[in-house]
Amino acid sequence: MMSQRRGIHLDQSELLCKKGCGFYGNTAWQGLCSKCWREENQREKQKQIQEDWALAERLQREEQEAYASRQQRTQSQPSITPFSKFEERKTKEKSSKVNTVTKFFIPSTKTPKKDAAPFETQSSPSPSSSTSRQSSVDSDIATREFIDFLKPLKSGREIFKQCRAFTESMVYKRDMGAHELSECVQDFYQNLSERLQIQFKGSTDQVECIMDEVEKYMMTRLYKEAFCPETTDDEKKDLAIQKRIRALHWVTIEMLCVPVNEEIPEVSDSVVKAITDVIEMDSKRVPKDKLACITRCSKHIFNAIKVSKKEAASADDFLPTLIYIVLKANPPRLHSNIQYITRFCNPSRLMTGEDGYYFTNLCCAVAFIEKLDGQSLNLSSEEFELYMSGQASPHWPLTTGASSSSSGSAALSQVHKRLDLLTGLGERQERVMEKARQLESDLIDWTDEVEQKVQSVLESFPPDTQNPPASTASGTAAASSAIDSDNVENELLPPPLQPQVFAG
Repeated sequence: MMSQRRGIHLDQSELLCKKGCGFYGNTAWQGLCSKCWREENQREKQKQIQEDWALAERLQREEQEAYASRQQRTQSQPSITPFSKFEERKTKEKSSKVNTVTKFFIPSTKTPKKDAAPFETQSSPSPSSSTSRQSSVDSDIATREFIDFLKPLKSGREIFKQCRAFTESMVYKRDMGAHELSECVQDFYQNLSERLQIQFKGSTDQVECIMDEVEKYMMTRLYKEAFCPETTDDEKKDLAIQKRIRALHWVTIEMLCVPVNEEIPEVSDSVVKAITDVIEMDSKRVPKDKLACITRCSKHIFNAIKVSKKEAASADDFLPTLIYIVLKANPPRLHSNIQYITRFCNPSRLMTGEDGYYFTNLCCAVAFIEKLDGQSLNLSSEEFELYMSGQASPHWPLTTGASSSSSGSAALSQVHKRLDLLTGLGERQERVMEKARQLESDLIDWTDEVEQKVQSVLESFPPDTQNPPASTASGTAAASSAIDSDNVENELLPPPLQPQVFAG
């Protein structure tokens, strides 16, 4: 049994940040938590900026030295053109090259045009589009709810101004990559959270509640630009994962060692609810709401395991069951949803708590599915390739010793028994139908044969249709009786007795 778990078992320490800070890591952040990932990125950026400036200064210095040497050679030689025109031309050449090199290494700042439209107008495709109208309605609802939430707060007006200004400024950053967009949003989250904690003297619970509403307002308005950006290959990876899961349709509970008995009605209901929740994740716009779907799915999984085993579920039971649920659900745009949560969710929610734990396990489950091989399922490479190509399907015996004692083996045995029974019933039905068709043919032949015999008899003995000659009544009666009688001697019998009146 342990050999079957070798490809699925995941030590809980592997879910934590590689830096050892105690927070949950993420595969998208190379195993780091959001805090360590940002610190690592900032160090890399600072190092890159310093290297770029050093290169720019070196190129500028070399250009100046080259210009000075050319000017000295020019002064020592007779000039055909006037010196003033020559100096003017060289000065323009120098300034042009130096400015070009300097601008190449200075981050470009896009200046908004005066006639630029608001964020909502530029981001929506057309007023007649139903998707655009729905997005506009959702944005309006989110804005009203955000304003109503901020009204009781003393600093609510300032918070709303900052959030609105940030969302409107994102229209000028739509050409940036997904990583840069994520950095902008995460920087805003961090700066606003620090101001709420220091300037507004808010408690931890209050700050977390405000940041939840900030995330809901901002990401509802930025959803179209932030989810599956055109600058990424998220859509391509979505299709690849979807195709991969379809190819793994033959994977069974037995192979994944999932301790779930779907023959129990409560367990079956929990499995269906878990599948529904993970599929529903794609319909949500806010990262927090998407995480809530993952959390509900995970809780249904734990309930299914608990009812099946009649004891509390362990982490080793949860991960293979989550993999099984993902394989059965094949959630739409799975990669894009995970990336959207990773990039734009409030980072503190992914670092700790049950949301962060369940999300980290989902990322591990997807990574396992992408790297799934025969060894992970206790199969040979040849069997795995045959199953993946569809040339064969896994065959499980009805009773296999110890494995048949488990609930999964019993369920699988019942399935095979019912399949065999259906096959036998099909064969019996075919035999019955064949006998019925033969009986129908025999009845038709017998009917034809009877009709032919009756017809031949009628033709051999035609009925006498002529009227007999007139005679006495007794003679007629005797003739009629003689026709129906086979015994000729009956005609010599005395007449029947006549009734007589008794006189006494």
